[in-house]
Parts: sequence; C-alpha cells; structure tokens
Amino acid sequence: MIRVAVAEDDYLVRNGIETVLSRSTRIEVCGTAGAPEELLTLLEHVAVDVVVLDIRMPPTHTTEGITLARTLREHRPELGIVMLSQHHDPEYALELLGDGSEGKAYLLKERLGDADELVKAVEEVHEGGSILDPKIVDALLTAKSRRSHGRLAGLTPREMEVLALMATGKGNSAIADALVVGERAVEKHSNAIFQKLGLRDADDLNRRVAAVLFFLQRSHD
Repeated sequence: MIRVAVAEDDYLVRNGIETVLSRSTRIEVCGTAGAPEELLTLLEHVAVDVVVLDIRMPPTHTTEGITLARTLREHRPELGIVMLSQHHDPEYALELLGDGSEGKAYLLKERLGDADELVKAVEEVHEGGSILDPKIVDALLTAKSRRSHGRLAGLTPREMEVLALMATGKGNSAIADALVVGERAVEKHSNAIFQKLGLRDADDLNRRVAAVLFFLQRSHD
C-alpha cells in the first residue's frame, strides 16, 4: 500500500481528493490537513510515502505548498510530492522542480475530474518518477520557443514533439505510441535532443523530465 497524506485548505476539494485516492486498492489515505502546520503535526505521528499538496495555502495563499514541499524533502528525500495548482503559470513548476524532479509531480486541479490522473501521479512519484501537467509543458515550451536564439531553436519539429512528451513523464514506449513511430526512432530522437541541449545522463536521475526542466530553468534565468 502507498500511504498518503493530503494538505488542502478547501474542505470540499480536500475531501474530494481523499475520496478519489481511497478508491484505489493500492493507496491508503492516512490523514488530511488544511494548513502547512497541520500537515507537519500529522507527519510527526503518521508515516507516509507520498503527500498531496495545494500550492496556495494559509496564511498568505501564495506559494506555501512549494515551501512546505522543500521543507519535507530536506528531512525526507524519499518522500513523494504531488503538487496541485489551479494556475497555468510555469514559474510555479520551475520553482518546485528546479532542485530536481525525482519523486515529484505538478498537476493542474482541473485534472482532478479524471481520478486516474491523480492516482497515476501518486503511484509515479512513489516509484521515484516525475509527472508534469501537459499544459504546463506547453507553456514552458511556448515561452522558450519565443527565445529563438536558445538551444531549442536547434531542435527539429519532431524532436520538439518528443521533448514535450518526455517532459510529461512518458517513456519511450508511450511516446512511440503517441507519435505512431517505433521505439528505436524515439531513442534516436531522444539522444539527439540531449546532445543538442548539452545535457548528460548524470545531470539528474530522472532525465526525461529533469533534463527538460533543468535546461529551461537555466535558460530562463
């Protein structure tokens, strides 16, 4: 079982998340909280594998969720983090994932209508993987493409498609299915992307998301 804690200040949303996750036979919701300090108190008494956090929480309703995520990971690097947001601003995703993407997910709340998406995110971060909402990926790539002097300008249209799919957490098989090509073709495009971006395998354990975000963040500064 994957033991999960939920932190969300909106009562209805919090209970909705708990209901969705509790339907999975692989997930046990061990507790919920409406504020950062409540979650920290909960985690002192309950051991969990993954936390689901709202990005905007009391007292200022700005980026308390990101601050909380960093605090939690400092003390428990293996803890999975699923961040929920109603905002499409890619800056929030970069702030969350800038120090590494392993075991982290960033989803828009509008995806909560699809229970499978949230369950998948919890399972993925529990395994050390990463998921980034496709709309955030689109926003990141759109912002970057406007800077035509950047390294992404050297990618072919097909490589851009592969890059976007990689950033959503898809593996070679899923990318191949989405683009209706063979896995060997995806591997070829992936190698070309990393070579053109000047990234190496050792930059992050989960390069399919982290390499994209690492480069975008570096060039965004």
